[in-house]
Amino acid sequence: MATRYAHVNIIARDWRRLCEFYEKVFDCEPWSSERDHHGAHIDALTKMPGIRVQGRHLRVPGHGPNGPTIEIFTCSENGEDFPRPLNRPGFAHLAFEVDDVDAKREQIKYLGGEDYGDLVTIDIAGAGRLTLIYMTDPEGNIVELQKWHGDSDA
Repeated sequence: MATRYAHVNIIARDWRRLCEFYEKVFDCEPWSSERDHHGAHIDALTKMPGIRVQGRHLRVPGHGPNGPTIEIFTCSENGEDFPRPLNRPGFAHLAFEVDDVDAKREQIKYLGGEDYGDLVTIDIAGAGRLTLIYMTDPEGNIVELQKWHGDSDA
């Protein structure tokens, strides 16, 4: 089998609340069953004896029934990592292309997210004009909203 991208994982304080956010704001859909991982195999996998991992996968929009997912889990013992700076090594943000950046931005704020940076529009040589903003979801994870402008949008 060729290599295929499968999922990204977010560790949440409240996986149900964060799943609801991504379902409402970005039209992600629950996929498969809720997960409740614990026992010797999870202890060995994580090297964290006694940990319990609960949550579920959400299918991201625009990729069909076999597309990638966002895996949102809560661990019985979450570590501290807040606030998350944009320039720290490792996972930085999730990006979603949207039709209306302003409307999606207001929806995120209404559901507990916040602006991280300012709304900007830039011209990218060879690619086009792009409007984007970094925001946070309700748990401080950084999400990027982006809209590419075609000739009819300019």
